[in-house]
Amino acid sequence: MGCCVSTSSHSTRSSRSTADKNVPACLEIGFCGQKSARRTFSDHVVSLHQLPSLPNRIFSNGKSRSSCIFTQQGRKGINQDAMIVWEDFISEDVTFCGVFDGHGPHGHLVARKVREALPLKLLSFLHSSESGQNGSGKTCFRGTMKPESAESEKDVAAEENLNSMWREAFMKAYKAMDKELRSHPNLDCFCSGSTAVTVVKQGSNLFMGNIGDSRAIMGSKDSNDVMVATQLTVDLKPDLPREAERIKRCKGRVFALQDEPEVHRVWLPFDDAPGLAMARAFGDFCLKEYGVISIPEFSHRLLTDKDQFIVLASDGF
Repeated sequence: MGCCVSTSSHSTRSSRSTADKNVPACLEIGFCGQKSARRTFSDHVVSLHQLPSLPNRIFSNGKSRSSCIFTQQGRKGINQDAMIVWEDFISEDVTFCGVFDGHGPHGHLVARKVREALPLKLLSFLHSSESGQNGSGKTCFRGTMKPESAESEKDVAAEENLNSMWREAFMKAYKAMDKELRSHPNLDCFCSGSTAVTVVKQGSNLFMGNIGDSRAIMGSKDSNDVMVATQLTVDLKPDLPREAERIKRCKGRVFALQDEPEVHRVWLPFDDAPGLAMARAFGDFCLKEYGVISIPEFSHRLLTDKDQFIVLASDGF
């Protein structure tokens, strides 16, 4: 299961005039500056709870203006994958994409819950961050960074500020998501959970947050105009040295079974269960005291004209 998104930085909004299409892609959050814009954004956040009726948002097999998503039933019972592409996420030329692969008895429910709630939390923390920066006299980052302006201290500081804002929002959103799952009255996440690979494309900037073993891959053209694939995220599995070290430090165990020696799993210190095949995940609270975490790996990448598309995908068959 996965989704594919074009890296084109031009807005696909049909109502845009021909002259507007030549304007550099916008990197602004869309609610900084004027009070009227903030009220509009707040009203927008409130309306987000009616997710199925939102435009520019797809979460089942299909396509949109610049993306497509697809999933199908595998051979291991219920399909536990969930996915979303949300265009015009904050403003024009901003797209949110996510793939969530559930596991455990209620993994399909966990994945769907994360799909519904995580984007809203990200929006909420972005709004809080931007409001705080405006209140302290800081300014938001407007306009696409151009190579010739890279040496400008002001532009560099603005880019660093934008990156820091997104990092903080991703970290807080993932933390809040896991907290909500832990306290959910009708969803048992003790031995169930979900991966998450999420990407926000904002102009020529790509911001990524990842837990588990779902993956983001980018298709780009090399110097010979040949398409090549680049893995953008790391599969956060228990056999990674840093992940294994943390789990063992927290008294969890990491080992592979004899019948599948290539798959390392996380086990409780006192029982050969549950055998989680990833080191980070939403849910799975039986292992949260033993080294499994929901802190995402965050990364930022500046897109170029050579970059053509991005694929988010889960494993399984």
